[in-house]
Amino acid sequence: MSVEDEIKFERDETYDDYITYLKRRIRQLELQVRTLEADKERLERELSRLRMEMSRMRQPPAFAGTLLEMLDEERAIVQNFNGPRFVVRIAPWIEREKLKPGSRVALDQRTMAVIELLPSQKDPSVLGFEVIDKPMVSYKDIGGLKKQVQELREAVELPLKHPKLFEKVGIDPPKGVLLYGPPGCGKTLMAKALANEVHATFIKVVGSELVRKYIGEGARLVSELFELAREKAPTVVFIDEIDAIGAKRMDETTGGEREVNRTLMQLLAELDGFDPRGNVKVIAATNRPDILDPALLRPGRFDRLIEVPLPNFTGRLEILKVHTRRMNLKDVDIKAIAEMTEGASGADLKAIATEAGMFAIRSRRSYITHEDFLKAVDKVLGGEQKLAQQIAMHEVMYG
Repeated sequence: MSVEDEIKFERDETYDDYITYLKRRIRQLELQVRTLEADKERLERELSRLRMEMSRMRQPPAFAGTLLEMLDEERAIVQNFNGPRFVVRIAPWIEREKLKPGSRVALDQRTMAVIELLPSQKDPSVLGFEVIDKPMVSYKDIGGLKKQVQELREAVELPLKHPKLFEKVGIDPPKGVLLYGPPGCGKTLMAKALANEVHATFIKVVGSELVRKYIGEGARLVSELFELAREKAPTVVFIDEIDAIGAKRMDETTGGEREVNRTLMQLLAELDGFDPRGNVKVIAATNRPDILDPALLRPGRFDRLIEVPLPNFTGRLEILKVHTRRMNLKDVDIKAIAEMTEGASGADLKAIATEAGMFAIRSRRSYITHEDFLKAVDKVLGGEQKLAQQIAMHEVMYG
């Protein structure tokens, strides 16, 4: 092969390689273009979403109202928050079959038109109710209250488990049960154990949570409490510290007292409004039965009044056995501890057992001795006595 032929061969070989390189490079660039176009579409969608979100954020707030009545497919009567009533239009995108009297709706600020259907307020976390599907408490966790537990079971558990028994006898079971006595004696514990026994939902609400600032809010909350109880039936409704809304009504009242009275009247109406043989049972608790309104205590509302007193020696011994059954004890005389804790409540005895365990842990021991319990009794009951003396001295000094 001549020199000219070799040069031509090398030029042709280089040309072919260059063409191959350019084709490969074109394919790479086309792939990059497609990737960038996909990224562009994704970013455009994200930009559009953010613009819509910004547009919604810039919209003026809507009023929260209540739908009172449907006039036709296009119009309804609504009420703003405790304000006047309006006949308004309904937005076309709202499903008409979901609109019912009492529904919460969003109202346009300018036209008051219904623009959105809001979720129900019966969410327990919003209302402030403690809802337990099945409390993890049994009658074995209650000590010294056999008589009280028996009366409570007769009034609440029997109507739920054996309603036909009352039909045969021809009587109505008690509608409500009122537990009264000093604090820390087991009123809430009894209600939880009862709800566990009958496999019912337990709804606990403190009476002070039903007192609201605005007119009608407390009454609405009571109404929604019982509506929630009916939805989750069988249900045990436990109203703690009912004296916060159930105190005696006076002739001369302020605006705040009138609102509390409205809440009380709504509670009385709810107690009168459900079947005593139904699946909703009401239990209330108070430390001050002497200040309750007579309307609450009349037959047909809280029919059975059960006193939950401070435990006697036998009761204290049973309570201590309940709280120490899982504890690693060594040479502990439970009877002696029960004798020296005269006047202690169930809560005090639980605190004594806990403090005894803390003294053992402080000494880096895996067991609890009688000496630990003696120190715990002095700390819990002695501290309460010192606090009571300081309060008495303060009252004497400052009136």
